[in-house]
Amino acid sequence: MTKQYALVENINQSMADVIRRANLSLVMVKGHRHGFGAGVIWRKDGIILTNHHVVNRRTPLVVMPDGGEAPAQVVHRDPEVDLAVLQVQMDSLPVAVVVNRDEIKVGQWVFALGHPWGQPGYVTSGVISALNVAQTRGGRSIPILRTDADLAPGNSGGPLLDVFGRVVGINTLILGGDQGIALPAYFADQFVNETMALRQVKAAKMELAV
Repeated sequence: MTKQYALVENINQSMADVIRRANLSLVMVKGHRHGFGAGVIWRKDGIILTNHHVVNRRTPLVVMPDGGEAPAQVVHRDPEVDLAVLQVQMDSLPVAVVVNRDEIKVGQWVFALGHPWGQPGYVTSGVISALNVAQTRGGRSIPILRTDADLAPGNSGGPLLDVFGRVVGINTLILGGDQGIALPAYFADQFVNETMALRQVKAAKMELAV
């Protein structure tokens, strides 16, 4: 075995291990009668992040990494930014690691995880093609990532990962057939944090009312 072959084999094994670990926080979200998407375990107490358009049912079903199904509560969803926060009644779950904003760069190698066309835990690769800002229908400016990693129906809500398995973005949209759009992880994380903070405020108000 040559040194070059050994180096390539080590890289292959390392990447396979990265994807295997990332799959531990990847779920399938059955939000429609005949459709589904992906989701990411964001917090160990059962908080899951996905796309708004993936969730249609009041009580979507979530297929966990071990294959078990669990009903999920829709904590909050926002059609304008196409994000939704779900919660399953579980704890001590393996959570995704999120990159910092300044670690997202054009040209970096990324992997898209999801369930395209019903294929569970499917992975494709590419690069971040551009960092852009998009206007929502409501006039809000939101950050987006463009990638050439192949996306298909079933990828929505799944993670876009860096070479260390950290979440760079949430796969959201296919554009023009050859470009995928993802919402940056820092933007998605802020959405989750704001959602949970608002939930705590509402719970406190309800306690005071009682």
